[in-house]
Amino acid sequence: MFDYKLLSALAAVVEQAGFERAAQVLGLSQSAISQRIKLLEARVGQPVLVRATPPSPTEIGRRLLNHVQQVRLLERDLQSLVPALDEEGLPERLRIALNADSLATWWAQAVGDFCAQQHVLLDLIVEDQTVGLKRMRAGEVAGCLCASERPVAGARSVLLGAMRYRALASPAFIARHFPQGVRADQLARTPALVFGPDDFLQHRYLASLGVDGGFEHHLCPSSEGFIRLTEAGLGWGLVPELQVREQLERGVLLELLPDKPIDVPLYWHHWRNGGQLLGLLTDQLVLASKQWLVPLEQP
Repeated sequence: MFDYKLLSALAAVVEQAGFERAAQVLGLSQSAISQRIKLLEARVGQPVLVRATPPSPTEIGRRLLNHVQQVRLLERDLQSLVPALDEEGLPERLRIALNADSLATWWAQAVGDFCAQQHVLLDLIVEDQTVGLKRMRAGEVAGCLCASERPVAGARSVLLGAMRYRALASPAFIARHFPQGVRADQLARTPALVFGPDDFLQHRYLASLGVDGGFEHHLCPSSEGFIRLTEAGLGWGLVPELQVREQLERGVLLELLPDKPIDVPLYWHHWRNGGQLLGLLTDQLVLASKQWLVPLEQP
């Protein structure tokens, strides 16, 4: 039988990115947390954590994390049937990985009422849409919103739609770099904006225009900052259409190639045995995303 006090210590260390904060969350000493992890490792006969900064789970650690997350959600279902089991009456916490552009645009409207009605608190982890699934693979989150279709073992994926991105720049930037009009082959020779080292959307966009090779770019790991830098004329960038409707209407930003948007599919991943709460959240996201995302055919 599992000792869930030991599993809770493992989950806290990974979720809180360290032993000290895990101890604070669980109301224990750091030494007690360390002892619980050591006891867990003794029982499974191998390490469950890589002692790095931050600590990361080993393969067996990931399996244990996946298990404890699903148990938490299933316990919530049981508590709703037998309220006397819920001695503390605390809200459920859901850890979810999602891309920064969804968080900056449609996510809040999609889940606001759901969280209030279901008494749910969110721990949101921001990852680029191309790599967010690694958080589920590591057992750190119960759900993930990303561009990857194929789910990890034990999970399901649902296509919600696509975020439409447009290549934008300020009027001053366009006047400075494209006085004769914008040509696709010129884009690689003008400064661009990229969200981070895992963001290859600009690379894909240029490739779709027949432009290969590298290009000059700023790195800006903030959706809001990305817009501010674009408005200030530091570079051109691919920006979610949802985020800049006002700027486009006012002419603060202009589209470089109006007939060349790029759509990024968004899939919602969740554990198969995640209980009723994850099922309800999935239904909510499927319904709400229709208001915000572009329809996309399931490949």
